[in-house]
Amino acid sequence: MATVQAVVGSLTSNEREILTAINTGASSLSFVGSGFIVLCYLLFKELRKFSFKLVFFLALSDMFCSFFGIIGDPSKGYFCYAQGYTTHFFCVASFLWTTTIAFTLHRTVVRHKTDVEDLEPMFHLYVWGTSVVMTVLRSIGNDHGHISRMGAWCWAQTSRTGKAVHFITFYAPLWGAILFNGVTYFQVIRMLNNATRMAVGMSDRAYQSDSRPDMKALNRWGYYPLILIGSWFFGTINRMHDFIEPGHRIFWLSVLDVGMAALMGLFNSIAYGLNTSVRRAIYERLDLLPERLRRWFPKNLRPRGQQQDSELVSLKTGDQR
Repeated sequence: MATVQAVVGSLTSNEREILTAINTGASSLSFVGSGFIVLCYLLFKELRKFSFKLVFFLALSDMFCSFFGIIGDPSKGYFCYAQGYTTHFFCVASFLWTTTIAFTLHRTVVRHKTDVEDLEPMFHLYVWGTSVVMTVLRSIGNDHGHISRMGAWCWAQTSRTGKAVHFITFYAPLWGAILFNGVTYFQVIRMLNNATRMAVGMSDRAYQSDSRPDMKALNRWGYYPLILIGSWFFGTINRMHDFIEPGHRIFWLSVLDVGMAALMGLFNSIAYGLNTSVRRAIYERLDLLPERLRRWFPKNLRPRGQQQDSELVSLKTGDQR
């Protein structure tokens, strides 16, 4: 992950091996989780709606971010820097895609716009363009004449300038994205709660009963910003501590830093990807299997009743046209 390259300085070889194992294991889980969402999008045509397309690109970014994190430190200098740049690029792209999802929800629910599908080119320009700029700026402060090889990762920046640039090009936009997502989801949930209270006072009980599952799913969106906070909180604290006291590493903080950051892809795949539509699509395929094979799969894959999917994939944006 983008944070891993900076945590191993001044640690013992045994501690570095532990961090390597944690990073590899957690990144592998994220790679599998995000890869599963990518595979579902490619295999199931009913999931290829605009709202889930954003989840697809989020999972794709997580998958590559995890993959390059697993690779570790290549043996040659050129490949070492290539690994460092690509990891930084896809990790930045990952949290930027979450802002496009939040923006889509806000524009659809709060502003009642149905033109978000037309903004897809702008989303790509924003995400990939910003990721490129942040990655190029990250090279400032790097000593390209020497490869700092620490543990199992490349591109460890030891100068104060390099650390400051790392913070500016990764953690500053990261926390900006967290703030944007938090404010956006708060407005979306408040809007829906207000609409529900008005409906309760004006409509019959049938509407109230039908809206309850939708509100349960919508309120869960409020926890989405917590994924980024949980994944990068310890990394942020570790970067700040390292900048203030560069010669002193806290091993347990480095463990939390590396482990939680590497699990971001897994958290995103569960929260954003494993919604009702995905489970329904999977179950419909499993239902074609013989009975003796179907009994091995959990029953909770079956959607509850015939309720409408109230999660990301069901957003009525450009799909209505």
